[in-house]
Amino acid sequence: MKKGDKIHGEGNYKAAKEFDDAQKAFVQSGRVKEAARRAAPKSKAEAEELVRAEELAKSRSKDRNPAADISAFESRRKK
Repeated sequence: MKKGDKIHGEGNYKAAKEFDDAQKAFVQSGRVKEAARRAAPKSKAEAEELVRAEELAKSRSKDRNPAADISAFESRRKK
């Protein structure tokens, strides 16, 4: 990073603004529900794989809240 660089440092403000603008445009486009349907698990096995992957990731988290993990896991099992 250059000494006089005001774009980078704590973050790349230009990239963050571009990302935020793109997200806002996507939400306003009305395509969110369809995208969520396309991203949903295609089978029970895929859904279970996603749950296992999430649990593995949470187990490696520094600020893990075991009580929240158990509650979230139990609510998913009831579905």
